[in-house]
Amino acid sequence: MFPAAPSLSRLVKALVLLLIIAGLAACARAPYGPIEGDNKPHPGVDRARAMPIQGIDVARYQGNIDFHAARAGGTRFVFIKATEGGDYLDPMFRQNWQRAREAGIPRAAYHFFFWCRTAREQAAWFIANVPNDPDALPPVLDLEWNNHSSCKARPTPEEAREKVAVMLAAMEAHTGKVPIIYTDMNFHRDVLEGYHVDATFWLRSVAAEPHERYRDREWTFWQWTQTGTMRGISGEVDRNAFYGGEAEWVNFLLTGCDPRQAWRYANTGRCANVK
Repeated sequence: MFPAAPSLSRLVKALVLLLIIAGLAACARAPYGPIEGDNKPHPGVDRARAMPIQGIDVARYQGNIDFHAARAGGTRFVFIKATEGGDYLDPMFRQNWQRAREAGIPRAAYHFFFWCRTAREQAAWFIANVPNDPDALPPVLDLEWNNHSSCKARPTPEEAREKVAVMLAAMEAHTGKVPIIYTDMNFHRDVLEGYHVDATFWLRSVAAEPHERYRDREWTFWQWTQTGTMRGISGEVDRNAFYGGEAEWVNFLLTGCDPRQAWRYANTGRCANVK
């Protein structure tokens, strides 16, 4: 039995998106060299600077951002801080969310998890403040230890994973997209290493390639510097790279999932064409 043919509306949407992506690629600059785009370039991440799909992540610290200039400078996606814990909303979130959309940059909202609040409280806070926008990238759950806050809680790996599962399920139910996990080496080592979770991974590694720090964890996004520069932003900004090229990027935009992981969700209806 042959699979059902894709609907005409899906084909039209895919064609339109392909044309948009082609336009973005034409507007973007050529890949960055080893110095441009980073105030303190590290040789361990040289490969990241040459990857074709580049993005940034932003919060209130970047101030007023000219997203049109950032797009012209080569920004293909942006992760925007939205919420933290159960009562903090980044004061620039709504402005950044709207202006990135107006500039035509695919964007995702991220939540910084606070280990001294319940996952259900945090999920409710995220849902109350982040719109369910069908054009947005999947939501991001930022998983780190809260070392620079009043919260010193360190749950066991099992307890932490239970909280993470609650948050991921709520984020997916709210947006209809499989979430992205952002994490650093310490939290990954303590809680996530060797643990399977249905999520796309965005890994921080600013002095080496991710496979050198995270063993066999497959990644989709790589945060490769915290001292980056980008048009439209007056100070430094975190810079990131997508693992693949134009074809993989279009697939991700259409489905919200890394195309290498699509087989996992083939019988669940997840990672279908969501645009």
